[in-house]
Amino acid sequence: MAIQKFEDIIAWQKAQDLAVEIYELFGNLKDFSFKDQITRATVSISNNIAEGFERSSDADFSRFLYISFASCSEVRSMLYLAERLKYITIERRDSLQERSIEISKIIYGLIKSLSNKPGK
Repeated sequence: MAIQKFEDIIAWQKAQDLAVEIYELFGNLKDFSFKDQITRATVSISNNIAEGFERSSDADFSRFLYISFASCSEVRSMLYLAERLKYITIERRDSLQERSIEISKIIYGLIKSLSNKPGK
């Protein structure tokens, strides 16, 4: 059965959960530049999944999924920096990165499924 709305996409759901956790974790951080960068990158994951889903073609959806995939990498990079700056522990960094990697894998699976559709 085909996905009917972006809210049904598991990667979107998990990305939303990750964004909420990142906002809660860094909400009171005084380093506003860092906080802005990591929250924007995290929000970009789910927003690009949603926007791409609403586009008119699989090619457009795939393009937005690649952007979302790249945002996952940006979040992971920022988490390394957060740990090095002592904003979070290594354990917290690893836990959040594992979740980001899981989201990346789901997104990549979606990209592959779009490219393997009949007629492609």
